[in-house]
Amino acid sequence: MRPVTATDDERIQGLWDAMARGWAEGDAHSFAAVFAEDCDFTTVRGEKPPGRAGIAAGHDQLFRTVYRSTRLDARVQSIRYPRPDLATVNVESTVVASDGTSLARTHALAVVERDATAGADGAWRITAFHNMIPAARPAAPPASEN
Repeated sequence: MRPVTATDDERIQGLWDAMARGWAEGDAHSFAAVFAEDCDFTTVRGEKPPGRAGIAAGHDQLFRTVYRSTRLDARVQSIRYPRPDLATVNVESTVVASDGTSLARTHALAVVERDATAGADGAWRITAFHNMIPAARPAAPPASEN
């Protein structure tokens, strides 16, 4: 097994760059191409579409309706390598309307694996993805006056 390099960080970041391009183009198949064929995906609503095909089908519906003409601003917050061929990735994303309005903010935790069958370098693919919309935090109580 080869060691982790800075190139791995770049390739993993590239998965989210590719997702953002597919999103901006309204191309659900391009968006979903970064996921493993059998990816375990959980949507912000707790739905579990079956694999890459289910991810593409669900996003195709979104791109034709509520998220038509939007873009995805995805920011990788951290990458951790429990093993050289496995990474956990925390990502903050914002769905942005064509006028610049923020429509949704999400947080995802993804498991990314290097595909050993893809040659010496091995392509990275997202094998598990849990997406959620963070709940608003309650306001802090006012400081007591003494």
